[in-house]
Amino acid sequence: MTIGSKKIFIDNLPSTNSYASALLRTGKVQDGTVVHTAFQTAGRGQGTNNWESEPGKNLLFSIILFPRSIKAERQFLISMVLSLGIKDFLVPFTEDVTIKWPNDIYVRSDKIAGILIENAIIRDEIEHTVAGIGININQASFTGGVPNATSLRLLTGKDHDLPSCFDKILEAIDSGYRQLPFEKRSNFSRDYLESLYMYNKWTEFRDIRGIFEGRIVSVSDSGMVQIEDRKGRICEYGHGEVDFH
Repeated sequence: MTIGSKKIFIDNLPSTNSYASALLRTGKVQDGTVVHTAFQTAGRGQGTNNWESEPGKNLLFSIILFPRSIKAERQFLISMVLSLGIKDFLVPFTEDVTIKWPNDIYVRSDKIAGILIENAIIRDEIEHTVAGIGININQASFTGGVPNATSLRLLTGKDHDLPSCFDKILEAIDSGYRQLPFEKRSNFSRDYLESLYMYNKWTEFRDIRGIFEGRIVSVSDSGMVQIEDRKGRICEYGHGEVDFH
């Protein structure tokens, strides 16, 4: 097992990603090292978003990876593997688990998990990756910072054992990560697309031009989403360039 071969627990941290990045600067880190905490004072989501979590209720961790078999141009494969691993963990508990591009995990129309990936790239190689993950497990209410947040507690009506959930999530992610150098990359792309929120379904999006109706038709290994509009035109977007309306 690579993911979780070494675990570092600190009760309270500003950010597991920041701690993991500092750890990397020491030069003594093995592939798959996991930093986890009971509470983050400055947990980060995508962009300028914060991650809301009650102390001791959810899983907050960062994974340090050295995915040297993946070229920088295909770095989104790492996001695919992580997203699919979290989905695989959740499927036994609830139905309608999907991945909202690029890497939020949804149950129906509610967000249960998020991933923040930071890659260090030298030339066309990925030197290392820090993947911060937050999964809502036992939190029963949210303040509204994320208006559509949910948790396993809200979905199932009961609390869940955090250490057991943590081990299962790491196992699910590890299963995909260990296949990454060997398995055909197209398998991850296929599984990711089949798991994608609103894949191939007509819905409203918003880009720099305004609101339009379209459907997601593909996502590249670099993470660009391709959306077809009603006129049959396909536009490609990076993160932050388009969103669901």
